[in-house]
Amino acid sequence: MKLAIGCDHGGFQLKEAVRAYLEERHMEYEDFGAYSTDSVDYPLVAVKVARAVTGGQADLGVLVCSTGIGISIAANKVKGARASVCTNEECARLTRKDNDSNILCMGGKVVDEETGLRILEAYLAEDFAGGRHARRVGQIQQIENGEL
Repeated sequence: MKLAIGCDHGGFQLKEAVRAYLEERHMEYEDFGAYSTDSVDYPLVAVKVARAVTGGQADLGVLVCSTGIGISIAANKVKGARASVCTNEECARLTRKDNDSNILCMGGKVVDEETGLRILEAYLAEDFAGGRHARRVGQIQQIENGEL
């Protein structure tokens, strides 16, 4: 599994913890920035990660800003991106299982590093359940395509 990761300045510290977690576990990833706490515009990072995921260069993505909200809104503008803000492990499990979320979003000012890594673990451990959920994800895709 390969991950695409990225953040703005508000999420830099948590993204670095995610990066260290992935390296410790020898998990493949590509880091799309930010690379410091210098101010950057989160939409520019979000689009790179979302395009890497939807384009098949990565299996899943992780994005971090101050709250996770702005960066998720930007990522969700990319067709095929299903970016979900998660603040706890249960949300992370359910968004993978029920929504086939392909990008985890977190807030560096909302969750501490320990919690963020538990959220990441829960997200990565879960698979899409399919079944009735596949119909609903299909409806989301129909909305994206202007069919609904």
